[in-house]
Formats: sequence, structure tokens, C-alpha cells
Amino acid sequence: MKLIILTAPSGAGKTSITRHLMQTFPGQLAFSISAATRAPRGTEKDGVEYYFLTEAAFREKINEDAFVEWEMVYEGKYYGTLRSELQRIRDEGKVPVLDIDVKGAVHVQKQFPGQVLSLFIQPPSIEELRRRLLSRGTETEESLHARLSKAEFELSFRDQFTHVVVNDQLNKACAEAESIVRAYLSDETHL
Repeated sequence: MKLIILTAPSGAGKTSITRHLMQTFPGQLAFSISAATRAPRGTEKDGVEYYFLTEAAFREKINEDAFVEWEMVYEGKYYGTLRSELQRIRDEGKVPVLDIDVKGAVHVQKQFPGQVLSLFIQPPSIEELRRRLLSRGTETEESLHARLSKAEFELSFRDQFTHVVVNDQLNKACAEAESIVRAYLSDETHL
């Protein structure tokens, strides 16, 4: 079985790179929709970007062992990957692509040793990450500080992943990720 994980500190560009990969390999990859307890942002829709759950519903699924991984990423904000979501993608004959938090990515790799391609998307610097987060216009001073502190911690895990892609220029990072994924998909040892 093959499984692809993209992980990064918030604001490093993993979602943009994930979108690029999904557009490049539409017949081979399928995006694994995560479950989350946060409210939808902008035009996000349930079952498209996330499965939006109440905290109570999320905890019930934890008790049912319905997640491959889950994490309380920020106080009261849970995110997780449903086992049923990975099965849905496998049933389509595609490779699941997980766009998940660093701790969750480490946990998933441990569950599927030797089967996972993991890409850690690294920002060029903490200062650039700060600039990117500010440009979103969604951060308070407090949330910005929390995200940057968490990012510094998450960067210490980068060596635990198959590849590190430094996102200093998005086009270059997308091309590098595409090349890595293309080689993984053509590798017959992980079928």
C-alpha cells in the first residue's frame, strides 16, 4: 500500500503544494479529507476541505478508534484522519494524500512503516513564515505568536521525514515535490 503525507508548520505552503500535486496526478492521487472541529473559513465546505465536526462528535470518533491519527492542534481545536477516508480512496484505486500536522504525520509513518512517502515542507526562515501568516489576515497577535512558537518546535522534526522541501519559491518547491512523488508512484516495491 502506498500513502503520501505532506506536513509542515502552518504557513509553510503545504496546502499550495498539495493542490499542485493533486492537479498533476489526478488519476493516481486522491486528497484525504481531514476531520476538524474548527469552523469553516471563507468558502470552505463540509466534505470538501474538511469534515467539520463538533467537539463532542470528534471525541466520540476517538472513542470508536475511527482515526488513523488525531491531534488537539490548538486548545479545543481537533484535527484527524479518518480510517474510513483512507479506505474510500483505496477503494477508488488511488493513493491517499494526507495534508496533516507534524505530530500526526510522525504517528502515521509509525503505523505504516516502509509504505509512506513523507514530505516536510520547510519555510525558508521563521521571519518569512511570520510574513506569510500575517499576509493571510486571519491571525491575531496571540495566535501568530502561538503558530510561530509551534513552528519552531515542528522544525525540529524535519529529519524524521523521507524528504525535506524548502519552500523559498513556490514554483520551485512544487516542481521538487512533483519529481519526488512521480518517482514514488513509479516504484513497484510499495504496491
